[in-house]
Amino acid sequence: MFYSLTGKLVHMEPGMVAVECGGVAFHCSTSMQTQRNMPRIGETVTVYTHLNVREDALDLFGFATKNEMHCFKLLTGISGVGPKVALAILSEMTPEAVAMCAASGDSKSFTRANGVGPKLAQRIVLELKDKVKKMGVSGGEMPLAVGGDAGVVSASKNAEQAVQALCVLGYSQSEAAQAVAKLDSSLSTEELIRQALRGMASRF
Repeated sequence: MFYSLTGKLVHMEPGMVAVECGGVAFHCSTSMQTQRNMPRIGETVTVYTHLNVREDALDLFGFATKNEMHCFKLLTGISGVGPKVALAILSEMTPEAVAMCAASGDSKSFTRANGVGPKLAQRIVLELKDKVKKMGVSGGEMPLAVGGDAGVVSASKNAEQAVQALCVLGYSQSEAAQAVAKLDSSLSTEELIRQALRGMASRF
């Protein structure tokens, strides 16, 4: 229903921001990552939103980036992960870190978030990795096909892991492979993910 809100930041407290648009202030639940990216009170801000519809309430969630919003929706699609837990995870980890930990099988990092125990952390990793498998991304040696005349680039381990992580975040294998293949494969996995996300976000 709401894609984003652009207006004046009129209030902020732990776990929420209020954005005034046309005289109406919208209450948005947020992560600490988003709050760290907020401007001063009274300045203009854009937050990307997700409306959670329940029988007894309409809850609006706001995020500083589209990637964080998308990651929130992926996390809340996992059994046992509600909005509160998803915000706790995104308060401790960036979307890039969530994708990288899921792709590498690092469940321990998720337990830093309030409300995430070892069993839930393992379920998060398994379900996110399962999304990658369904997209046909294998863990073996996989060439990264690049469209046009750019040819085919052999994936380094970092590039391969970056492609898997981007697929965890919801991009198709071809989108992820093309974005990573344009980058320097000697970069760290996290930097490849960050630069690929920046490049893909600029297209929309």
